[in-house]
Amino acid sequence: MTTRNNIAAARVLVVGDVMLDRYWFGDVSRISPEAPVPVVRVERVDERPGGAANVARNCAALGAQAQLLSVVGTDEAGVRLETLVAQAGVQARLHHDPDMPTTVKLRVIGRQQQLLRIDFETPPSSEVLAANLAEFSAALPNTDTVILSDYGKGGLTHIETMITLARESEKRVLVDPKGDDYARYQGAFLLTPNRAELQEVVGRWSDEADLTQRAHALRKKLKLHALLLTRSEQGMTLYDDNGEMHVPAQTREVYDVSGAGDTVIASLAVMLATGAELAQAVQVANRAAGIVVGKLGTAVATHAEVFQ
Repeated sequence: MTTRNNIAAARVLVVGDVMLDRYWFGDVSRISPEAPVPVVRVERVDERPGGAANVARNCAALGAQAQLLSVVGTDEAGVRLETLVAQAGVQARLHHDPDMPTTVKLRVIGRQQQLLRIDFETPPSSEVLAANLAEFSAALPNTDTVILSDYGKGGLTHIETMITLARESEKRVLVDPKGDDYARYQGAFLLTPNRAELQEVVGRWSDEADLTQRAHALRKKLKLHALLLTRSEQGMTLYDDNGEMHVPAQTREVYDVSGAGDTVIASLAVMLATGAELAQAVQVANRAAGIVVGKLGTAVATHAEVFQ
């Protein structure tokens, strides 16, 4: 059984695209006279680590030792993100790129509904990414599992090299994929696509049997140990050499699915770092995901919530 002690000894290295998630909460009582849009009177502002930073925050919330390696800009958002990550108990090594603004996702919430999202983002420079790669290599001896959190913002330009280096160090690599070029993830231990992401790569499936065939074909093509398909209200399905294992979703009210994928891959990595079997890790990840979808925005599932 997994205890707080062996989770506390688990070391997870998270690398990928980080961002600052900002939420403006307000009241909506009228329509603008300038255009047919609601006027939101902002009453409260909330800020949380997003992207790979939220993955690392989830690892720390479960009680593991979380390291984060990424790139931010030399701006107010970057300083704020560093502060939030440190407050979450994450050991962060954030390189600073003066030529890029820190990625920010601004969400405007009125009457508990998201009305608008505004993104500010620019890819990091090649020089900063090269330094990131060198630090990644140096960090490998002091970690148990590696998460590569790909949000398509340019922070994982060297992901093929990272997977190779991790494999040479006998570290299992878990990847949260993005886009339609999964060849760059070849050799990873596990991929965690959602339904839309997998469909973009393998095409539309006609039924469960067709999905199973396509998932296993992709897994073998990319030389993956396993593929975990997250299916929202349908739970998740693990595809590996043992066949398929389906885990139904936890029954609870779904409030917000944003960030649930971060929780899933963080839980998997933490459990694997403790020596748990993959099947057990999937069960824990499913439980943790069921907790965070009941919370607003990028959230975490704590050790007490998951293992109560």
